[in-house]
Amino acid sequence: MSQPTPLIIIPARGGSKGIPRKNIKLLAGRPLIHYSIEVARAISPDSHIILSTDDPEIREVAQATGLPVPYTRPEKLGGDTVGSREVIIDAMDYADREGIAYDCVILLQPTSPLRTVDDTRAALSLYTPACDMVVSVTPAAANPYYDCFETLPDGSLRISKGDGLYTRRQDAPQAWQFNGAVYVINPASIRAMPLGAFPRRIPYVMPRERSVDLDTPLDWMVMEKIMEK
Repeated sequence: MSQPTPLIIIPARGGSKGIPRKNIKLLAGRPLIHYSIEVARAISPDSHIILSTDDPEIREVAQATGLPVPYTRPEKLGGDTVGSREVIIDAMDYADREGIAYDCVILLQPTSPLRTVDDTRAALSLYTPACDMVVSVTPAAANPYYDCFETLPDGSLRISKGDGLYTRRQDAPQAWQFNGAVYVINPASIRAMPLGAFPRRIPYVMPRERSVDLDTPLDWMVMEKIMEK
């Protein structure tokens, strides 16, 4: 079976709050967004890469890599309450108007600079039109069968799943969490429903040491230490 042709979307709005201006903040001497652009260009031609930004400075920093940035994210999609689905669909609409043919959409968030070309290719290789999404995951830091609890109406705690009788984590069912690095999305599925409603999600497993997602200043400090090593 031939490899699907992906449309790669790199979302990079200008108004990040947790780490101000994080998309162009220098990490190991390079703007953060350059790491995702490098991976994207190893996977697809520039014509199939859409940098989705509402920020002129982010656009300039991206163009410094040689990547053309003809698309501009609409102002209405620049706020922090806008979800990924709206951003993806608007970029898809642009690609459709431009006659760019693609079989699937790869979302590469700049906040995962440790994601590799091989990670992205491996996730893409798992994609078929029969699934809604291939998504990168890592072993969950907490397990709902073992050490995740919910609050009851009386204020007490109960185990999130199961009967709470597991005494060793390794005996509990495996739990995974999205690490934010790679999403390979079925275009028809994203137009039909939100990502959280997808019934058929295929995992691509990444190790925890490459699964740091930059959301807070502490995350950035951890990432800098990792990059030093």
